[in-house]
Amino acid sequence: MDVETYESLGGQVALVTGASRGIGEAIAAKLSGLGATVYAGAEDTDELSCDDQRPLELDVTSEDDVVEAINVIDDEKGRLDILVNNAGVMDTRVALEEMPTGVIDRTFSTNLRGPVLLTKYALPLLLLRDGSRVVNVSSGLASLTGEMGRGMAAYRVSKTGLNGLTVYLDGEYRDQGLIANAVCPGWTRTDMGGPYAERSPEEGAETPVWLARFKPQSPSGEFWRDQQVIDW
Repeated sequence: MDVETYESLGGQVALVTGASRGIGEAIAAKLSGLGATVYAGAEDTDELSCDDQRPLELDVTSEDDVVEAINVIDDEKGRLDILVNNAGVMDTRVALEEMPTGVIDRTFSTNLRGPVLLTKYALPLLLLRDGSRVVNVSSGLASLTGEMGRGMAAYRVSKTGLNGLTVYLDGEYRDQGLIANAVCPGWTRTDMGGPYAERSPEEGAETPVWLARFKPQSPSGEFWRDQQVIDW
């Protein structure tokens, strides 16, 4: 799709969650390489390896961590142009009747409640400027038009909820200049995707980073894969 994007993100500020490994690490590195000031959110900042990013202790399941992270960005930069809700966990990959309640709670807390809370507290900064972007890293397993079976109940439903958050943000805040999109990065070789997945983390990061480069008035409220809109 032909969309106008920034060639450089110099002067812009980004927050990437789950930035210590996998797709999140690759997204943070690419955004930093484009000139953005990148706050790399991770539960354990000792796992962050890039010196050109600002480490930020952030467990998205902790409201205190979420509030503190946004306060740090506000105090240090006073702006936030890009929020990438990437942090996520996989459930036990079984059908619902076999899944422990604790696994369901942890999956929903990380994959859905976390992005909702982080976006809630980030909105005052995001809405300061026209064209700020929220990129929600979702999954094709969340599509209601696909086959919603074969296990992974909590993961699938949590990511479907993340897609719902994307549509809500577009409907509520598009007129205030916010650009919100969800993205399926594809089956990627991460701790979650496993060693036999078809894509590298760098390949999985390509479309999320492209969405993070959208200029004001770009498409919003869509679900993307490989820079193309896909069915919800």
